Amino acid sequence: MNTAELRIALIGLPNCGKTALFNRMTGGRQKVANYPGVTVERKEGELRSASGRRYRLLDLPGTYSLTPTTLDEAITRDVALGRLGLEPRPETVVLVADAMHLPLSMRLALEVKRLGLPMIVVLNMTDIARKRGYAIDRERLSREIGAPVIETVAVERGGADALIQCLDTLPADVAPVALTEWREPSIEDVHHTHAESARILAAVGYREPKRSELIVTIDRVLLHPLFGLLILGVLLFFVFQAVFSWAAAPMDLIDAGVVSLAEWVRMNMTDGPLRSLLTDGIIAGVGSVIIFLPQIIILFAFILVLEDGGYLPRAAYLLDRVMGSVGLSGRAFIPLLSSFACAIPGIMATRTIPSIRDRLATIMVAPLMTCSARLPVYALLIAAFIPDRVIGWFNLQGIVLFALYFAGVVGALVVVWTLKKFRGGNDEHLLMLELPDYQWPRLGNLALGLWERARLFLARAGSIILALMILLWFLSSYPAPPTGASGPAIGYSFANQLGQALAIVLAPIGFNWQISVALIPGLAAREVAVAALGTVYALSGDEEAVSMALSSVIASDWSLATGLSLLAWYVFAPQCLATLAVVKRETNSWRYPLIMTTYLFGLAYLAAFATYRIALWFSA
Repeated sequence: MNTAELRIALIGLPNCGKTALFNRMTGGRQKVANYPGVTVERKEGELRSASGRRYRLLDLPGTYSLTPTTLDEAITRDVALGRLGLEPRPETVVLVADAMHLPLSMRLALEVKRLGLPMIVVLNMTDIARKRGYAIDRERLSREIGAPVIETVAVERGGADALIQCLDTLPADVAPVALTEWREPSIEDVHHTHAESARILAAVGYREPKRSELIVTIDRVLLHPLFGLLILGVLLFFVFQAVFSWAAAPMDLIDAGVVSLAEWVRMNMTDGPLRSLLTDGIIAGVGSVIIFLPQIIILFAFILVLEDGGYLPRAAYLLDRVMGSVGLSGRAFIPLLSSFACAIPGIMATRTIPSIRDRLATIMVAPLMTCSARLPVYALLIAAFIPDRVIGWFNLQGIVLFALYFAGVVGALVVVWTLKKFRGGNDEHLLMLELPDYQWPRLGNLALGLWERARLFLARAGSIILALMILLWFLSSYPAPPTGASGPAIGYSFANQLGQALAIVLAPIGFNWQISVALIPGLAAREVAVAALGTVYALSGDEEAVSMALSSVIASDWSLATGLSLLAWYVFAPQCLATLAVVKRETNSWRYPLIMTTYLFGLAYLAAFATYRIALWFSA
C-alpha cells in the first residue's frame, strides 16, 4: 500500500494530549461519524506532510488498557485488531504517552506492542515535565520497546513536527499487517507487563517529575473534603451571579435591535400575512431566543476556563464521595457535568462507566442537569417575576438561578438514591483520574470554544426554531376569524383550540392556554418555548404590548404563582425529543426513554403543582 493511503491510529490514556495532537496535525481536515454498528463517535482526519505524503489519522477513544472495562476501550481494541468489519485495520499505531505520568502509558505501550503493528511512541507534554525534573534516555527506551520514541508538545505551534518527520521516514510501500492471534491477557501476563514496565523505566533513568510545591499547597485547600466543597459552591454561585449581572448591557442592545428591526419591517411593508409572518412570527419568535446569547456565552466561558485551567477534574474528585453515597459511580461526574451544557453529549459520555447499572442510572438522571437550553426560559421568567434587587453583595436574580441549578442536582441525587434502593446491590467502582497541573487557559482555545457554542446556538435559532416559529405562526393565524368577530385573530385559531384543550389538564398547576401552546413546540428544544411565547403574545397583543419586552408582557399577564410554577416545571420536564432519541440509541431499547419520559413528566407536574399551591397560599 502506498503511504499516501497509510492509516495511522492514535492510542493513548485519557487526557494524555492525544486529541490535541490529532487536532494539531489535521487542522480542519477532519470528519466525525459513528463506528459501524455502534454509537461510539470516531474522528478521522487527513494529514499532508511538507514532503507531500498523505496520511489518514484515526483518533481512537482513550483507554487505560487493551483489556476493556468500558465500551470506549472495547472499541479501541477492536479497531486495532480489525474486528469492526467495515473498519479497516490501521497499518501503524502512534502511542501517545503523557511524560508527566509515564508508568501507566508504558504498560499500555507494552500491550499495544502485542498487536503486531508498527508503532511510534510519542512522549507528550515534555515541556512541562522538563520543568519538574523529567529525565529519560530516549535512545535506550527506543531499543527496549523496539519502536521510535519522539517528543512532542501538542499545544504549541510546530509541536508535532518531530512526529510528522518520523512518519515521513516510514517505507514508501507498507504491506498490510496480518491480524495476529489475540487472547485476553491472564493474571500472569498482567503481572509480567507491570514488572517489564518498571524494569524499562528504571533502565532508561526515568524519574517521576516532581509536583510543584505551589500546586501541592493549593490542592490541600481545593481538595479538602470540607473547604473544597465550600469553595466549589462559592465558585458556582459566583458564576450564576455573573450570568445575570454581566449580560445585562449586551442583552439590552440585542433587545433594542430586535424591536427596531420589527418596527422597521412594520413601517415599510403593507399590512398582510407576510408582514405578520415576519414581525409576529419570525422576528418576535427567533429574536426572543437570540437575546439570551450573552448569558450562554458567559456561562460557557466560565466552564471552559475551569476546564482548561485544570480545576474540573478536581471537582470530579471532590464530588466522587458525595455521588457514591447515593449510588452513582465516580465516573458519572464528567457525563453529568457535560449535561449542564447539553444532556446529549452527557448521555453519550456514559460509555466510560464500566457497570451497566451505573451507566443506566447516570443516563436516567442526565436530563435533570440544567442544560444551556433551559437558560433562556429561566432568564425570561426570573426577569419577569424576580426583582432586580441586591441583597448584601448578591443579585437576587442570580441567587434564584443558582437555586434552580441546585434543585436539578438535588433531584438527580434523590432519583439515583431511589433507583439504588429498588435495584439493591452495592457496586463500587474506584474513580481513576489524573489531576493535571494548573495552567492559564489559552485565549485561542477559549475563543474557539465560545465561537463553536455560539455558532451552534445561532444555528438552532436559524433552523429548528425558525421552522417551528413559522409553523406556530400558521397555527396561531388560521383559520381566520369569522366576519364581524371581535378580539385578536389568534382566539379563533388552531393554536387556541389546542391550547384550551391542554389547559384543562394543566390548569391545576396554573398554566394558561398560551403556556400550553408554547410547551408543544418546546418539545423539539427547551428554548423554543420562549420563542413560541414571543410569537403567541405578538399575535394576541396590541401594538403597545408587541413593542414591550416579552418579560414585561408575561409579568403583567401571569400571576407570580404561575411564573414560579413554570420554573419548577422546567427543572424536571423532559422538553427535548432529541435527548430521548439519544437515550433510545444508547440503550438500544424504547423501554428506557419511555420510563424517562413518564417519571420526568410526573416529577415536573408534582413540583409545579406544589409550587403553585404554596405560592397561592403565601400570596393569599
